[in-house]
Amino acid sequence: MKKLTASLGLTAFVLATTSAAWAGEDKDNHISFGRDDKQCEVSLNYDVSVEPSKLVVSEAKKEVYRIELGRLYVNGDKVELNDKQQALVNQYAGEVSKQLPEVIDVVHDTVDIASTAVSMALTPLLGDAAGAKIDEMMDGMSKRIDKVAYQNGDKFYLGATESSIEDTFGKEFEQEMEQLVQSSIGSMMMTLGSEMMKGDGESFEEKMNAFSAKMDKVGDDIEAQIEQQATDLEARADKLCDNFQQLAALESQMRSEVPALRDYPLVSAKQQTLRE
Repeated sequence: MKKLTASLGLTAFVLATTSAAWAGEDKDNHISFGRDDKQCEVSLNYDVSVEPSKLVVSEAKKEVYRIELGRLYVNGDKVELNDKQQALVNQYAGEVSKQLPEVIDVVHDTVDIASTAVSMALTPLLGDAAGAKIDEMMDGMSKRIDKVAYQNGDKFYLGATESSIEDTFGKEFEQEMEQLVQSSIGSMMMTLGSEMMKGDGESFEEKMNAFSAKMDKVGDDIEAQIEQQATDLEARADKLCDNFQQLAALESQMRSEVPALRDYPLVSAKQQTLRE
């Protein structure tokens, strides 16, 4: 079953890219992403939305600051800026506006790949009825993610704070998933046992070998379907990490120059050296 194991590993990667981002692994439960080698670790500390000529940073549905047509408002109050400060603020808003749509695209592409991979990996194991339940589970996750990472016309929004995450992936979501699992676990196990015993051969070992061969074929099919997509997705995520490290460095410079923003870091990154 080596092929299936490898394919499930790809599945785990695309799932982890999505779910771990909202898993609250850091103590503040903010959205975060990075690479396994720990050379890139980035977190967003506020919800953020961008529209043409406007960037809004918020928390618990309350605006913290916004940059609009070269003007800065912090907690609703306009902040007077000199030419240098205004240039930094405008540059920063432009960079966030470029990066946010790509983050949202990566999130949704990850969910699409994960849904395909999970369905392909588990439906042959658990049967069509269980496969339908799995598709329902993944569809539920996708709809939830649509609430915290979406494009609506020319507006892009990414929910990254604890309140946004809890509203989306809190107890209600957990209960929905538990009910789906409880309603289908019995039939899943029966189907799995049946598939194992239907394999060619007389002895249990022969049946297991036949079942393993069948799963290897499934693994081949999954790899053919998603391996390149997963590789491309990982490359995009790496590029995002690099871009956000540069964005964190620019933000650090802006917050140093604009005292009103010093207490409101949107981006946190361990590596913050601005590239030439």
